[in-house]
Amino acid sequence: QVQLVESGGGLVQAGGSLRLSCAASGRTFSYYSMGWFRQAPGKDREFVAAIRWNGGSPYYADSVKGRFIISRDNAKNTVYLQMNSLKPEDTAIYYCAAGRIDYSRHYYRSNEYDYWGQGTQVTVSS
Repeated sequence: QVQLVESGGGLVQAGGSLRLSCAASGRTFSYYSMGWFRQAPGKDREFVAAIRWNGGSPYYADSVKGRFIISRDNAKNTVYLQMNSLKPEDTAIYYCAAGRIDYSRHYYRSNEYDYWGQGTQVTVSS
């Protein structure tokens, strides 16, 4: 089992920045690829970013590419999502997820991830 706890969400004006953190406990964090997903009201959960177990090969949704940066610190069992130039359409609940997945093929598929956090709300005002 892996327990994930997100933090860092909040209310920010358009153009601002937030950094989300996801702290993991339980089984060895460094075994797992990590992903960030989000869900806006009335919409399906969507992929945001992912990072390989060793910190390599980050992937991003087109909607956040160039604005968001995913990183991880395996010594601290934590993955981060730095969000810059935020837009109102970034408003959603953000979830982190962990999985031992076929990363290059399935990094964007939420159903491939085994463990999920409870989510943190991000609200961007215009």
